[in-house]
Amino acid sequence: MATMTTGENKPMDVDEKKAVPRLEASLNIPDNVSFPEEEEKVLQYWKENDCFKTSLKKSEGRTPYSFYDGPPFATGMPHYGHILAGTIKDVVTRWATQTGHHCERRFGWDCHGLPIEFEIEKQLDIKTKDQVLEYGIANYNKACRGIVQRFAKEWETVVSRTGRWIDFENDYKTMNLSYMESVWWVFKELHKKGLVYRGVKVMPYSTGCTTTLSNFEANMNYQDVSDPSVVVSFPLVEDPTTSLLAWTTTPWTLVSNLGLCVNPKFKYVKIKDTKTGNVWILAETRLCQLYDLKKAEKAKPPLFEKLAEFQGTELAGKEYVPLFPFFTAMKEEGAFRVLTDGYVTSESGTGIVHQAPGFGEDDYRVCLAHGIVKKGKGVLCPVDPSGRYTNEVPDFQGMYIKDADPKICEAIKAMGRMVNKGALVHSYPFCWRSNKPLMYKACASWFVEVEAIKDQLLEASDATYWVPDFVHTRRFNNWLQDARDWCVSRSRYWGTPLPIWHSEDWQEIVVVGSVAELEELTGKKFDDIHREFLDDVRIPSKMGKGELRRVEEVFDCWFESGSMPYAQNHYPFENKELFDKTFPADFIAEGLDQTRGWFYTLLVLSTALFGKAPFKNLVVNGLVLAEDRKKMSKSLKNYPDPMEVINKHSADAIRLYLINSPVVRAEPLAFKQEGVKEIVKDVLLPLWNVMKFFLQNYQRFQREGHEMPRELKPTNTMDRWILAASNHLINYVKEEMRCYRLYTVVPGLLKYLDNLTNWYVRMNRRRFKGDGDGVEDCGQALATLYSVLMTAVHLMSPFIPFITENMYHKLSQLLPEDKREESVHYCLVPESDSSLLDEVIERKIERMQTVIDLARVIRAQQNIALKMPVQKVIVIHHSKEYVDDVTELKDYVVDELNVLELEVTSDEKQYVVYTAEPNLGVLGKRLKGDAKKIGPEIKKWTHDDVAQFLNTKKAVVLGHELGEDDVKVVRNFAEGCGDYLSNGDGQVLVMLDKTQSEELLLKGLAREFTNRVQKLRKTAGLQPGDAIKIYYENVEDDAQITGALAQEASYISDTVKHPWADLKAGAPQTDIIIREEQELNQKKVVFVLAKP
Repeated sequence: MATMTTGENKPMDVDEKKAVPRLEASLNIPDNVSFPEEEEKVLQYWKENDCFKTSLKKSEGRTPYSFYDGPPFATGMPHYGHILAGTIKDVVTRWATQTGHHCERRFGWDCHGLPIEFEIEKQLDIKTKDQVLEYGIANYNKACRGIVQRFAKEWETVVSRTGRWIDFENDYKTMNLSYMESVWWVFKELHKKGLVYRGVKVMPYSTGCTTTLSNFEANMNYQDVSDPSVVVSFPLVEDPTTSLLAWTTTPWTLVSNLGLCVNPKFKYVKIKDTKTGNVWILAETRLCQLYDLKKAEKAKPPLFEKLAEFQGTELAGKEYVPLFPFFTAMKEEGAFRVLTDGYVTSESGTGIVHQAPGFGEDDYRVCLAHGIVKKGKGVLCPVDPSGRYTNEVPDFQGMYIKDADPKICEAIKAMGRMVNKGALVHSYPFCWRSNKPLMYKACASWFVEVEAIKDQLLEASDATYWVPDFVHTRRFNNWLQDARDWCVSRSRYWGTPLPIWHSEDWQEIVVVGSVAELEELTGKKFDDIHREFLDDVRIPSKMGKGELRRVEEVFDCWFESGSMPYAQNHYPFENKELFDKTFPADFIAEGLDQTRGWFYTLLVLSTALFGKAPFKNLVVNGLVLAEDRKKMSKSLKNYPDPMEVINKHSADAIRLYLINSPVVRAEPLAFKQEGVKEIVKDVLLPLWNVMKFFLQNYQRFQREGHEMPRELKPTNTMDRWILAASNHLINYVKEEMRCYRLYTVVPGLLKYLDNLTNWYVRMNRRRFKGDGDGVEDCGQALATLYSVLMTAVHLMSPFIPFITENMYHKLSQLLPEDKREESVHYCLVPESDSSLLDEVIERKIERMQTVIDLARVIRAQQNIALKMPVQKVIVIHHSKEYVDDVTELKDYVVDELNVLELEVTSDEKQYVVYTAEPNLGVLGKRLKGDAKKIGPEIKKWTHDDVAQFLNTKKAVVLGHELGEDDVKVVRNFAEGCGDYLSNGDGQVLVMLDKTQSEELLLKGLAREFTNRVQKLRKTAGLQPGDAIKIYYENVEDDAQITGALAQEASYISDTVKHPWADLKAGAPQTDIIIREEQELNQKKVVFVLAKP
């Protein structure tokens, strides 16, 4: 004996029950349902009863489950990527709450940085730093603050409409003083650990946003572009008739050329071009840059003449004539000579690389090593913050660097130094905000010394659990292996200012770690620490160096979001105990693009501060693309508005569609609205209709004077199966959710739902309607359905919170008052009942389902309607256990397949003859020449040989062991089985007799007759218990219809369960409910339903 598994006996802790408004919970469910409208009712209920806060209050005192919400940029409305990540977070945190944890969820906003500033500059038509300063940093920052506040309410509306429970009231904002102060604390701690330094480095630089970017930001937006591909000559000073050749795709950097670099290990050649007579030097392996070498071999006269060859070391120190006159004075510093370094490759170009140390990381390093650039001194960089040439380059002054490429090429051609010019399509980094191509520029910046803690980062990363794992082990850890020092300063305005004050000579530096410390150092009070309040603040020197000034830069916004675990709660200034309890987080989740973004910055800061990762478990989702697999674009309008889809199909549908897709495995998803529609049709409607079907029959059972039993006593096979499957599902979902495998949880839930709706309910309809084995059997069927339906509601509530809330409010009316909760989301997930678990019954039903499905496919392929009976079906399997399992469930198979005779046998020989063929494609790869010898031997196998092979899945032929993939098994019908059609799955074979007879035709017509009556009842809106009388008229006196009704009269009466009569024998004497003329057997038949 078992108690119903409904979860109602496991509510969350609550001090006392309070009367709260409930959702409309009538047990009479209308025929039509609008899920979006029902969701609006649920939303209103949640709002009126403050359900999210109530769930938090009820779970107080439970084991904390810590969750960090990655802050989105507040620059626009949520898109499908936000909805996807939000759904994953909501599912996991709801599940945590409903499995006995206390899980606070606070929304966060990334308020600072380039995304906000870029929007403002578009609005204000600001393009340069001078324009910002003219407008005023205070006004500029005020405008930025306004954008953040503008979108907050819209976000709350959309996020709430998707069903996500998260605290907007106590959200954190990176622009709040408390948050910014914690960021200062993080930075000072890093500085105290010696992990912060100021240095000049060539960094990715955005001319669109006029600031440096970090290396991981530079990797966020690569695009294929066509750039100039030019080879330029550099005549030697010692022999102006001979020129070194250098190749570049950035002609704009040539004005700043200070050197040429060769690889000391390469062989270089001096050649004379036959056509022009010019003498050039380049790497021997790169002659292909100038000539088609295949043609050159056959050319007469030869295209070029080799004059000499030498190692790269022999070129070192040779001087050349500068390309432009702008910086000839640099010759005194050692410029305009040949340098050597191993970074020069032979994969492209000429094997000689031009050096512009202000615009290339390797260029800077090489020129520094050769003394052209001096450590601690400036670097030649004649480009302003907007990417325009300064007056140092008068010929191109004011031109944007990429616009100058053609002009520079024209100038080089006019000098006679352009050897060749073409175009190259290659992948190039663009700014992730302005979408302009990045440049690499030497800048004085502040860095976190990531390379110094690389080993600790890898160790901390290894202690975390990621889903899917490959993102962690391949993508993320590979990124960590190559981690570079992190540039955390930005030459911008709207951000947390770097808390660094320094003397003019940089000998005295003060890093401030709190507002209180700043107030103590300055004697002033601060309620805001944005730039407009700090730029003029001075700190008196303690070393007699006058006043210390603050550096201009602000923090990289990724530094701020990476500080979120501490700054959201103003740690360490407040909430230290809370932090200690909840750090590291149990769970975080974001998109794949955050692998080199938020996930990385979180890990770097946490490892540097505490020596461990800030999270334990991480779920990574892929990118949501438009239906054409292109990036979703507002300008292209290539995707439907999320709110329109929600209001058309429901939030539950869009949630389930997203988390039951490849995107939860970090793969891309091409969003299709049709897919959301299918979730409504295939999942939500069937689930809703099962509830409706149950409640209709429950009420009928009550009206007949019966009570549904409170205890389950499952003896019926199908009851035992669905209860076993239900309890198995509880264990399965708990295990998969423990491992954060949402991509396996949802398919498991949907398979169960399919079993519930398309198998259990459909195959037991007669029992639910009281047409089975009496009242007790009907009561047990209803009790079983109620139990498993409630289990499904509880298990699916974190995934589809609206429909499950609605269903719970209706279904829980059947519970005693003290067993009900005000929300399904207050209930704990039920425990499985081990006494109901039964692997054997699940195995038997699964085999039965396989047989039925295989036979249905045959019917579908041959257009044999399911209502048309077939004479015989034969099921063949070599295993006695399989045969016994299907035989035990024979009645179900016969009923489902509408077959008169079912034979289940292991005697394959009687019906099937096996032959075997070698799979030469597989064998040839593995066994080479021996495959040809083995092939004829396989063809000699007898039926019994093949049968044994199918059973053991292996065989030895000529000393080689063969497996399933090596042999093709061919099944042929035995003699006398020509009237059968077959279908199999490699294990079981199903044969169906395709012959038809007059008897079968009449039975089919009788089934069709009863089906028309049932559909007409539905059209009329009749309920299961409504009494009626059925009339029909065989208008054309079709003999087959007459014969079918006579032959199958007993079957029809048992099925329609109401009196039925021929209209020709007398018209109805009572009110007609519905009358309809239809075609049956291509003949006219009138159907009438009347009151009794």
